Amino acid sequence: MLSADPLLQLLAIHAYRRGQFTLASGASSEHYVNCKPVTLSGRGALLLAPRLLELVEPEALAVAGLTLGADPMVSWVAHAAALAGRNLDALIVRKEAKGHGTGAWLEGPLPPTGSLITLLEDVVTTGGSALKAVHQLRAAGYVVQRVVAIVDREEGGEAALGAEALQLHSLYRLTEVAAAHG
Repeated sequence: MLSADPLLQLLAIHAYRRGQFTLASGASSEHYVNCKPVTLSGRGALLLAPRLLELVEPEALAVAGLTLGADPMVSWVAHAAALAGRNLDALIVRKEAKGHGTGAWLEGPLPPTGSLITLLEDVVTTGGSALKAVHQLRAAGYVVQRVVAIVDREEGGEAALGAEALQLHSLYRLTEVAAAHG
């Protein structure tokens, strides 16, 4: 069933698969969502950037995300903000500290300590990846209150994030993407 929402249609066609899959958490699922074919496409960026930017807190000075899934997202959300006249930078959170030089966990123009940062995530399942990034950002002295995701798989991520005083805002739930897939 094709959706009237072009972004949902892109996700249903290019990001969603039904079958038998092992997820990053180790759990099995009949649903697989890989947003990279959408986030790394020009059309996907064009459709996603303004929608995600709407969910970024107005006071945030940066958007951040765990590499690799969030890399394109933080870049083009910062770009969309600049086009709208808003000062919003992009940060990439490494999965482990840089093995040389400064040993940095964060890449990008770092805002002042204490600044509000919105975390971007492509897919939230258990919330583990988002929490890893949030912990690094908080350890660096930043305030993180919100995680903005493309898809919430509805598998406990919202509760796990809530336990860490984080709000999850997602563009879609897995049930919507699966229904649009048909």
